[in-house]
Amino acid sequence: MKEIIIKDEFIKLGQAMKLAGLVDAGTEAKFLIQDGEVLVNGEVCTQRGKKLYHGDEFTYAKTTVKVKGNL
Repeated sequence: MKEIIIKDEFIKLGQAMKLAGLVDAGTEAKFLIQDGEVLVNGEVCTQRGKKLYHGDEFTYAKTTVKVKGNL
């Protein structure tokens, strides 16, 4: 499982996908999310602006990424 560390209280899903290196551009993330190809905490998420907080996980293409806060 990969991890990303965020500096703020939350990060939006599309930004998190870019930070984790799963996509190269925000537009790529937008279409993947809209097409229902991304899971957040085990459930399909089609909301590009979904806020992810410390402890949340998202999965795309069999890669799961855990969000960690800069505690």
